Formats: sequence, C-alpha cells, structure tokens
Amino acid sequence: MRTGPDLRGGQHMDLSAFVTQSIGALSTASSLFIVAAGLTLVFGALRLINIAHGSFYMYGALAATTVVGWFPDSGFWIALIVGPLVALVMGVGVEMGVLRRLYGREHLTQLLATFALLLIFADLALRFWGKNVRSINPPKVVNGNFGLVGARVPAYDMVIIAAAIVVGGGLWLLLTHTTLGWKIRAVVDDPEVLVCSGVNIRMLYTGVFGLGALLAGLAGVVIAPQQAVGPGMDAQIIVAAFIVAVIGGLGSITGAAIGSLIIGIAETLGANLAPSWASTFIYLLMIVVLAVRPWGLLGTPER
Repeated sequence: MRTGPDLRGGQHMDLSAFVTQSIGALSTASSLFIVAAGLTLVFGALRLINIAHGSFYMYGALAATTVVGWFPDSGFWIALIVGPLVALVMGVGVEMGVLRRLYGREHLTQLLATFALLLIFADLALRFWGKNVRSINPPKVVNGNFGLVGARVPAYDMVIIAAAIVVGGGLWLLLTHTTLGWKIRAVVDDPEVLVCSGVNIRMLYTGVFGLGALLAGLAGVVIAPQQAVGPGMDAQIIVAAFIVAVIGGLGSITGAAIGSLIIGIAETLGANLAPSWASTFIYLLMIVVLAVRPWGLLGTPER
C-alpha cells in the first residue's frame, strides 16, 4: 500500500532536483556568456585575442565590493553602473595606449602583450584592494529562494539569467538593426570601403573594444554576489571564457551563447555525477569540438 506514495514522492524529488540543477546550469551559462560575448565580439571585429579581458571582469567585481561597502543598502544597483564604467575606461585606455599598435600582428604577439597587461592589472589590484577575499550579498529584493515546480530556487539566479538575456538581445539588435552594427560587421570584410565612406576606423575599434570591456565589467558585478572576489579570479574567468568562445566559435555571439550553455550543463552534470572530474569534462568537450571543427561550432575558418 505504501509503494504508490513512495514512488510519487520519488518522482517529486527527482523533478525538484532537475529544476534546481537546470536553473543552476542556466545561471552558470549566463554569467559565462556575458564575459565570453565581450571577448568574442572583440575578436570578431578586431581579430584581437585579449587575455586582459579577465582583468576588466575582476576590476568590475572589485569596484562592486567597494561601492557596496560605501552604500550598503543601494550599493549593488549603483555598482551595476560604476563597475562596467570602470572596465570601459580601462578598456579604452588599454586600446588607445597599447593594443592599437598590435592590430594585424600575429596572434602570439597579441597574446604576449595582453598577458603582460593581465599581470600588470593583477599587481595593481593587489596594491589597491589587497590580498583579502571580498564578498557582497545580493540585493534584498532578490535575496533568498522562491518556489518553482516544487523546487526552491535562488532568486538571484534569475537575475543572472535575465542579465544574459538582456545582453544577448541587446547585442543582436546592435549588430543586426543599427548602422553601428553594420560597421562592426563590415570592418572585418571591407575596411577599405568603410574608410572611403568616411568612417573613422580607429574610433570604431576603440568603441568595440570598450564595449567588450564594459561587458566584462558588467559580468564581474553580476557574479560578485555568488563568488568570492579577489586575486586570481581574472585568470580563472579568462580560461573559462576562452573555452566557451573556442567551442562556440571565436567571433560568433550566437556561438558564445551555445558554448556557454554547453559548459553550464557540463559543469552541472560533472558536479553531480563525478565531482572530482567535473573540470575535466569541460576540457574534453573542447578537445572533441576542436577535433571535429577546429574553428568552433559556429565559427568560420580564418582566411
């Protein structure tokens, strides 16, 4: 007589676990997408591999902890503006001061230069913020859990997912429905035509790079309530973002979304099925994709 209720209870628990894990995977994928979108946008338009992209992410997160310390009640919402702006200013300065001289160079030169920038920014962060790990709480309005199909889901996960949807939709509108988007897409294929039409290519490059840095800073602020903020997070995120971009295809925003979703699912499954091998699954996925399509799922071979 107890078999029926036990089975229904098991099904309910399975559904709850599935919902919780699915939301967790989507949250992970969303935070990765915001970072990887900026990285792949810069590569797609500028053909520049930017290791220092992780620095913009870290500085956005560190700026968020500072702002929240100043304004405990409304600090997070202020940080959503300040963090990306800090990363934007850094990005514009880096592009104009250093990277502008590297366009058209081989990727190894770009990698070495931007890696040096990563180390410089990491040292400056230690001097300004110190070695201590920091953390902030989610805003009160989204702090806690809510019920969804019998499961208790962290409310802040939905904020991260919503932020990724807004970023993805905004980039799609920018690239497909604006003159600026047409210029960004055209700068790779026909830069001479843009120059002849009076477009300032240098300013366009600066704008695109600044937008990529802004997205990295935004990701840092958004993820700060869920992750310890401190030294090393710059290198950690750039590895994950490159894996996402490589799987999806460098230069493809849609590919970055698909790659983020794949990594988010792989991390969640790995953490539940084989926690000690979870990180290995991600690298195996990248190897498989590169073996089949060296330019990624939605990327295009370089000419």
